[in-house]
Amino acid sequence: MSPDISVICSGFVLGLVGSAHCAGMCGPLALALPGSRRPAARFLLGRLAYNTGRIFTYSALGTLFGMFGQTLAMAGFQQWLSISLGCVLLAGLLLSRRAALSRPVSWLVSRVKMPMATLLHRPSVQSLALLGVLNGFLPCGLVYVAGAAAAVTGSIGSASLHMFAFGLGTLPIMLAISLSGRLVPFSLRLKMARAIPVCVLVLASLLIFRGLSLGIPYLSPDLSSPQSCCHR
Repeated sequence: MSPDISVICSGFVLGLVGSAHCAGMCGPLALALPGSRRPAARFLLGRLAYNTGRIFTYSALGTLFGMFGQTLAMAGFQQWLSISLGCVLLAGLLLSRRAALSRPVSWLVSRVKMPMATLLHRPSVQSLALLGVLNGFLPCGLVYVAGAAAAVTGSIGSASLHMFAFGLGTLPIMLAISLSGRLVPFSLRLKMARAIPVCVLVLASLLIFRGLSLGIPYLSPDLSSPQSCCHR
């Protein structure tokens, strides 16, 4: 499996499994999108524009994560970055139910959504695309998890590709919700939500394993190699 394929697969699977979380966080916004009385083709185009905007933002964030990761890699800190991010994800997984962060996060989300309110009254395709772009900037733990994985890919292009694939993974459920919430049964959302901690655990373990630089291609490459920051 080539590095690009592995990056795409890991990002897509994380987005697909984690999309149950997206359904809970952004589902209400997707259901509130305007234009429900428009012709079917126009209605579908608007929903696609909204989700395309989200994926565009994730890709742009991937570029930033990649720049950060590549800078540290060139400085020789890629091993510690990978191990540290893995440990942070494990700590977040263990403390997520105990940390009293719900109020600050809810407040921040409400503040970010306020400028988006006017766009909810504009059913144009352009407005829906912009709404999706802004939606991608909403605070989301799952996006941060995907960003952590993108940061250790070793290059800006791979990081952006990882986040693009992550966005594509969230597309099926988010598009279904924006078309009709009844297309995604609650039982399915619940089952997928239960798989999220497992995915985070696997990703954190892989990041730590990668940081150990055991010389195993793709899983734990030799990060001390001069080519390691450019080739995977």
